[in-house]
Amino acid sequence: MEYVYAAMLLHSFGKDVTEESMKKLVSAAGVEPDEAQIKAVVSSLKGVDIDKVISEAQVVASAPQAAPAQQAPEHKKEEHKEEPKPEEAAAGLSSLFG
Repeated sequence: MEYVYAAMLLHSFGKDVTEESMKKLVSAAGVEPDEAQIKAVVSSLKGVDIDKVISEAQVVASAPQAAPAQQAPEHKKEEHKEEPKPEEAAAGLSSLFG
């Protein structure tokens, strides 16, 4: 990822993104350049319009995100507890007192 950042930095300064320029930049940062990584980044950027890619990425990043679909709430069947009729309640209470 550091080498992609190096390529972006070179591009932002108007420099050509070449193996040599990336080696110099990475070395200037005090890091031993990984030539295989540098070659991979440089070869993958050949023919790429970096400005176009950046502008497209900004459009995608600034696009409003769609809200997740809301699920309709499940209607739970209300459990109807039948309340005891007053006579039944009284009969139940009377059994407590004998």
